[in-house]
Amino acid sequence: MSEEAAIRRAAGWVAGRTGLVWVGGPDAVTFLDGLLSQNIAALPAGRGARSLLLAPNGKLRAVLWVIRQNDRVALLGDAGRTDAVAADLARFRIRVDIELALEAKPIYDIWGPGAGRVAEQANADGAELAVAYPMQRSPLPRFVVVGRRPVADEMTPAAAEAIRIAEGEAVSGIDLDDATIPQEALDVSTAVDFAKGCYLGQELVARIDSRGRVNRRIKGLVFAGSATPYPGESLTYQGKVVGAATSTAWSDLLKAPVGLGMVRREVKDGFRVATESGEATVAPLPLRK
Repeated sequence: MSEEAAIRRAAGWVAGRTGLVWVGGPDAVTFLDGLLSQNIAALPAGRGARSLLLAPNGKLRAVLWVIRQNDRVALLGDAGRTDAVAADLARFRIRVDIELALEAKPIYDIWGPGAGRVAEQANADGAELAVAYPMQRSPLPRFVVVGRRPVADEMTPAAAEAIRIAEGEAVSGIDLDDATIPQEALDVSTAVDFAKGCYLGQELVARIDSRGRVNRRIKGLVFAGSATPYPGESLTYQGKVVGAATSTAWSDLLKAPVGLGMVRREVKDGFRVATESGEATVAPLPLRK
């Protein structure tokens, strides 16, 4: 059985993919409610929800999983982005009583049907945090454990990347950048509270939701052949460049190279596109046989 198949039947962990920013202090909730797209004040203690941190122009800064605790709020996000999240929040820390801290302890992602049991054991063993951290498009369970190495198999980087891509989990700084519009990256209905008051970058998200649509979206790619293309290869349809591959990996599950790419909306699922090294089929996420 391949490593990918084994993880999908049980559980495996990988470190270094998730970062954590703690926001504490008496004004933490009201401060975050003015900046993030989710209604933080409405979250019960111990519960989490998807949220977005946007630039003032509405472009995406980070996709976050927000967990409200009794005395502080946890912001989970892509490891390469949480330093920027903390810096963005610090710029708006004016006349508010809050504390910002980046988690320094090791952070482990646990993926697979058995992830909940592994996280529960880590919590019993004294982990700083052990919580569900759902993927954006996939039902594959994912949990995060802070400060306690999980009792499960460690995933190789190659297997973790293949699973991440197949499950459609776009990463900031790899698949998403500062030019990304939120609706290009994910279904904002679970990440945005359209009934709450103003928050940073609200206008663009609200305008697209009510009146428009985006011209491109993150899509899955299944490449022809056995050689895995390099990220960055352009995608061409009927002689026109319609996007680019942003992540690529070999998938034992699909027995083919797979990828994520930002693709123009006129290119539908099932269309074949030319790449610089061959051909790929555009596919819905998550990728399945």
